[in-house]
Amino acid sequence: MPSAFNERTALIVVDVQPDFMPGGALACHEGDAIVPGIDRLLRAHRLRHVVATQDWHPAGHASFASSHPGAQPFQQIALHGQPQTLWPDHCVQGTPGAALHPGIDWSAADLILRKGSDAQVDSYSAFRENHGPHGMRPATGLAGWLRERGVEEVLVCGLARDVCVLWTAQDAVAAGFKAGLLWELSRPVTPAADDATRAALAAQGIALVQP
Repeated sequence: MPSAFNERTALIVVDVQPDFMPGGALACHEGDAIVPGIDRLLRAHRLRHVVATQDWHPAGHASFASSHPGAQPFQQIALHGQPQTLWPDHCVQGTPGAALHPGIDWSAADLILRKGSDAQVDSYSAFRENHGPHGMRPATGLAGWLRERGVEEVLVCGLARDVCVLWTAQDAVAAGFKAGLLWELSRPVTPAADDATRAALAAQGIALVQP
């Protein structure tokens, strides 16, 4: 289990944006419930390193169902030879739904990492984009940024627990970091995914950590 909240630990707050809140374009189950807790955690300055990710798609992104005639949201297709869930249009660059949630004081964030800006490649993880046309998952540069600051462990929270939060935690381990997930400060697209998420975390030794 990560030794939470020491100087070698970084917090990664994933995609806490209005489009993922109830009533948003791609609402997560109880997504708004995590906002007060994340705000308190950032205001307490318990972590020296804080990264916030921001889903930041151009209009007409390849992951949008609307970009594929006849397709429906949440349908799966093959994109660049890999399974791709098609999503409702969400977090389009410059729209209110793509902003970082205004209920959180983001001044503690050292880095705001925008992801998903390649129109042809989805990007769940803070560490790597999804598979692109050349079969690779391009790095975002976050792993190097953290290592330059002496980070050895990461704690992940945010939205959605079964997609971007999970992929970020898994890729943190793949990049050589210890990882923990702040379960109470994350929410899934649907709670039906929680058992599979817990199993995936356990399989990689990713701890569930209390904030």
